[in-house]
Amino acid sequence: MLVSFRAVFYYAVIVLKASDNAVQAPESGAAPRRELRSLDPKALLTEMVADGLVARADGKRILMVCRVKDLSKTHPLVAIAEQRPADARNPGRTLLLEDLVAWLAHRTGMLYERIDPLKIDVSQVTSAISYGYAKNREILPLRVGKENVVIATSNPFAGAWRSELSQLLRKDVELVLVNPVDIKRYTDEFYSLSSSLKKATRSGEAPGVDLIQNLEQLVQLGRAGKLDSDDHHVVHIVDWLLQYAFEQRASDIHMEPRRDEGDIRFRIDGVLHRVYHVPPNVLSALISRIKTLGRMDIAEKRRPLDGRLKTKTPEGMEIELRLSTIPTALGEKMVMRIFDPEVLRRDYQQLGLSEQELKIWRSLVDQPHGIVLVTGPTGSGKTTTLYSTLKQLATPEVNVCTVEDPIEMVEPSFNQMQVQHSIDLTFAAGVRALLRQDPDIIMIGEIRDLETAEMAVQAALTGHLVLSTLHTNDAPSAVTRMMEIGVPAYLINATVLGVVAQRLVRTLCPHCKVHQALDQSAWQALVHPWKVPLPNETHVQRGCLECRNTGYRGRIGLYEMLKITPELHRHITPDADIDDIREQGIKQGMQPLKISGARKIAAGITTLSEVMRVIPKETEYS
Repeated sequence: MLVSFRAVFYYAVIVLKASDNAVQAPESGAAPRRELRSLDPKALLTEMVADGLVARADGKRILMVCRVKDLSKTHPLVAIAEQRPADARNPGRTLLLEDLVAWLAHRTGMLYERIDPLKIDVSQVTSAISYGYAKNREILPLRVGKENVVIATSNPFAGAWRSELSQLLRKDVELVLVNPVDIKRYTDEFYSLSSSLKKATRSGEAPGVDLIQNLEQLVQLGRAGKLDSDDHHVVHIVDWLLQYAFEQRASDIHMEPRRDEGDIRFRIDGVLHRVYHVPPNVLSALISRIKTLGRMDIAEKRRPLDGRLKTKTPEGMEIELRLSTIPTALGEKMVMRIFDPEVLRRDYQQLGLSEQELKIWRSLVDQPHGIVLVTGPTGSGKTTTLYSTLKQLATPEVNVCTVEDPIEMVEPSFNQMQVQHSIDLTFAAGVRALLRQDPDIIMIGEIRDLETAEMAVQAALTGHLVLSTLHTNDAPSAVTRMMEIGVPAYLINATVLGVVAQRLVRTLCPHCKVHQALDQSAWQALVHPWKVPLPNETHVQRGCLECRNTGYRGRIGLYEMLKITPELHRHITPDADIDDIREQGIKQGMQPLKISGARKIAAGITTLSEVMRVIPKETEYS
């Protein structure tokens, strides 16, 4: 027993001494760095230390852990990244796996790439090589051209199969180094999706008449039969589609029929991206599956339908989806709007309100009664602003009631009512019913007609705070819009507290935005006639892997706030002129959307081109 103990003790000493000298930083004037020839943890860490990527002490610590662990099924870079090495070049920062892969690509002279699944034609790349071939060699095709194919690998030294694959495909094979975790994940996902799609397509190839209702029905005769929406391949594709959309931060999923195929597109940060294309009969089955989940009539394809669906992400977060279908010339189209539950947790600063704007907004929504209107086009963030505000107002002492069409997000702290036109439960009828429910705050989804406007006015006159939306270009237009609907000027003066117009602009990607001087003439054209000083420099978009080379990631609000003051009451008359209302609003401190945008440009949050893209062009301020 004693001999055995001594043997173990001496062995440990030898290992510790060896590890102490295993990862050495080169001295000044040392020989050039060694060429990497294998993915050996010791060699990798030695070169990381030599390049100043990892500190020597950190390298020794990680090597000891790697020697103890079984790395037979783990990529060495993954094992190193799991130990959270400190970035020796940037104190306080931890090196991520992507940093290590990019470093290895540079050291081996390979191109580094991060897989963007939105830019990959899944059906094309999965048909290039078999799943077994890709899995065994831990590779994944990314792009297939006429003369070449781009293959992702995580091992720059295992290319014996390259010539074999080139002969098999009769194309040149180009290699790029990619995160090993991404290769494993997307290989499984892409080939699994492709398999389900092929099997679903074969399931619908029985002879007969295509049941997709479209104006070109005769052209489609005999091409494809009915595919059951409960087919497990269809179920798998729908599950993948929803999970994929959540991961990519999509706000909408578009499923659109075309003549020869169906398109699936995601709207991300306000811009549509094509994700996938499927055969028409598979698209019809996917839509039917989603309609079933949303408790919609799957047999009805001739008129528009609405529904809703609640599901969970793999992380357990509940997600609300609003479903809408319309009949088109080539079949039934569906759009799913995804509502981020984080919306209800956002504070006012996260919405984009400046300190001055927040002060005005709070002065409006903290009133005991009156009407506050939020205006803007569809997709400008009106609902997000109202939900975030109501969430903060809905204390245990306050009864918050809403009437919506449809209810976009279910929130337990609100009492929400769904408009149902089939039983004459309109906005006006809903507000009438809510007035008998002892409410403190009422949110009306939208004021569309005189009856709804009259009920909103009545609620405000009887001591309730009413929040609602309108579709107008700017804040002063909301006043004249209320008059056009039929609300008398004296009632507007008596009830409306203020109007907030808003837009959403994309925010610069924090990973790649760069400093750049701003063009003085372009700045003056934006802010004229306001005297907003030209910032010394601001930021512009560059594009990186994190933002899919768009330069933008996320969105934030621009706001124009018109507070209805006693001075403004004199301009709100039966023959009111919108220019007079706008001029008085400016005199009392209202700043237009473009000035809100200019301040965010100066703060490096967005760009001049992005602000010019969203602000109303037809409104002139003098």
